[in-house]
Amino acid sequence: MGAELAIGKRSGRIDVVEPTGAFEDDANVTDKKFPGNPTRSCRTLEPVRVVGELVGWAGHSPEQLRVMKDGLAGLKRRGMAVIYD
Repeated sequence: MGAELAIGKRSGRIDVVEPTGAFEDDANVTDKKFPGNPTRSCRTLEPVRVVGELVGWAGHSPEQLRVMKDGLAGLKRRGMAVIYD
């Protein structure tokens, strides 16, 4: 989703990475949206090593993307565009 929601004119890329240090589940995704981390979303303060690129991934429909972007814009307007620690 992040690659699709990225700002820019080119389509987003999804890198396959491996951590070089400590990492944890991304609380913005796993705790709030998808308990159990099925998206395998993580975060780290350490560098990561890019080991490949995910290709051939079928993204969301234009309508689904519009709904997601509208939702993010609404959070921002209400001052709720936050990062959970």
